[in-house]
Amino acid sequence: MDPDPGAHVVNAVIQARASSTRLPGKVLRPLAGRSVLGWVIRAAAASPGIDNVVVATSTEPDDDPVAEEAVRHGALVARGPLDDVLARFEVAVESYPADAVVRLTADCPLLDPELIGQLVTLWRARPSLDYLSTTLVRTLPRGFDAELVRAGVLAEQVETARGADREHVTSGIYSRPETYSCSGVVVGPPADDLRVTLDTVEDWSVIEGVVAELGDRVVAWREVVALLRARPELAALNQHVEQKKVAR
Repeated sequence: MDPDPGAHVVNAVIQARASSTRLPGKVLRPLAGRSVLGWVIRAAAASPGIDNVVVATSTEPDDDPVAEEAVRHGALVARGPLDDVLARFEVAVESYPADAVVRLTADCPLLDPELIGQLVTLWRARPSLDYLSTTLVRTLPRGFDAELVRAGVLAEQVETARGADREHVTSGIYSRPETYSCSGVVVGPPADDLRVTLDTVEDWSVIEGVVAELGDRVVAWREVVALLRARPELAALNQHVEQKKVAR
């Protein structure tokens, strides 16, 4: 047991870029008075145990507005290659040192700080763990995804990961449980049939509908699930959308 678990620095790193094949500019879309990225930064900053919030975007001119929006909402900024997302995380850790990072994506505006805080609490209690997530066994809707990675393991991935593992950052870790110690958070009853991440116009309709009901505030995942169970016609709007697969 670590003698002082509180001494560990844990930063949230939000990957964000303006370009998107299915919904360009999605992270800067206005949602109830703030950008989608602003929603994600707010949730990360409200998460118990998070020391700093860093937005990892690219060095491309198209992402200058993303960097500016991050600063406007009080986040730190790290910039690296557009297509090598893992390298962006390397820049984030080099610029803002941490013992572990929580990986978030900028297309999940309804993130629940309590879930993120659970990952941090679990890791601080057992810092030998290499990887924790809300998705190792998926029981939550897509859109509440959070992953914690020990900084040393992330550094290993920077050196060894190739191809899709550099785009997906953590796939080279959770796909190798014989090498890395992995754990996670599961919830009941399962709600993994629901979707509140932003990839398509149908996703946008669902997220706008949720926010119209629940307001401009950080909400708990159970509130979102309860609303979508009570409004099946809203949940049905994006049920046909398929998540992009991790190509390996």
